[in-house]
Amino acid sequence: MPKQIAAPAKKTTRRRGKAEVLSSKLAYNGKLFKVFKDQVREPGAEDAHLREVIRHNGSVVILAVDAKTGSRDPLIVMERQYRHAAGQFLLEVPAGKMEEGEKRLPAAKRELLEETGFRARKWTKLVRYFASPGFLGEWMQVFLAEELTAGQAAPEADENLEIVMMRLSDVLEMIHSGEILDGKTIVSVLFYARMLDENRKQKRKTV
Repeated sequence: MPKQIAAPAKKTTRRRGKAEVLSSKLAYNGKLFKVFKDQVREPGAEDAHLREVIRHNGSVVILAVDAKTGSRDPLIVMERQYRHAAGQFLLEVPAGKMEEGEKRLPAAKRELLEETGFRARKWTKLVRYFASPGFLGEWMQVFLAEELTAGQAAPEADENLEIVMMRLSDVLEMIHSGEILDGKTIVSVLFYARMLDENRKQKRKTV
């Protein structure tokens, strides 16, 4: 039987630039976000198309890690809350919407304290991503919060949160089994777990 040879990947031209916005109309102005109807001509396209886009001040995500009991399998600060849009309770890492004019790191510190009562001495940017770029203009910045100290939480009136401390290994197992469905939690925890694994490999190489 002849040996199968994989075809080389086709080279693609990366399209750059921004869309030409021909018109933009505010269709909805809500408490948390605005919806715009934009007529746009996107890069590489000849015709204009209608795009409905949700915009707001932006959000931050906090992966709060307590490694006092061991750095190989640290505790992760998780929240369990009911999400009406999803129609169920979800396990999530802390996150929240930025106030108008607020910077991302101060917003992350504020959200962590308000929702969980924790403060962190060490803050690191992990990764940023677009949650749903087909219609949502928001991108989310994940911060790693370490060296935690506990305090008193002060969630908003409509936030009914249960704080749960979980081992990283347990969170990973629940992600792989489909028990954790929240996107920001999956992105941040998997990124962090891979980072830990890469750091351990580098340490072994230098020994």
